[in-house]
Amino acid sequence: MARYIGAVCRQCRRENAKLFLKGDRCYTDKCAIEKRSYPPGQHGAGFRQKISEYGGQLREKQKVKRIYGVLEKQFRRLFVEAARRKGMTGENLLFLLEKRLDNVVFRLGFASSRKEARQIVSHGHITINGRKATVPSIQVRLNDEVSVREKSRKHPQVLGAMEAARRKGVSSWLEVDPKTFTGKVVGEPKREELTLPIEEQMIVELYSR
Repeated sequence: MARYIGAVCRQCRRENAKLFLKGDRCYTDKCAIEKRSYPPGQHGAGFRQKISEYGGQLREKQKVKRIYGVLEKQFRRLFVEAARRKGMTGENLLFLLEKRLDNVVFRLGFASSRKEARQIVSHGHITINGRKATVPSIQVRLNDEVSVREKSRKHPQVLGAMEAARRKGVSSWLEVDPKTFTGKVVGEPKREELTLPIEEQMIVELYSR
């Protein structure tokens, strides 16, 4: 399946925002956007362009796609599902993205980034309710238990991520037991806990054109 394999720091610079794509590195002064807060490329430093309304909406969509690591077809499918559900379409879209298995693994602290979480899931290190899960896009449900498989609990990536997660805590709609490497979905995502600079209404307006 197609997947972006270039330097992820270029994506943050293109969106002129920290997307936290490289885990703990994004919290240090090594973060690329701290040093070069202009678009990548030969002419990036001198890039000055007025963005149209459509351009702003497009950039917002691209930013959210990059944060959660999904492709256009996946993203559009989630938008259609969000529009079908009751409530605000934009918030529904963010909640569907939040409940993807790879994002939940990241939120629980079993991985330091969503990209790393996708890799851990794809390689068979994660179970849902005791059954191995290898599809990062699976939607978790209320009361689902997400665990690191016993033979994978000494994996350096997992141990390092969990140590960092202890300092940051987890979202209120999730619970985690570090001793058993198990997390549980105890509620629904909350918009106020999504602190990244996302204007989901612009995405709704883009797809409504």
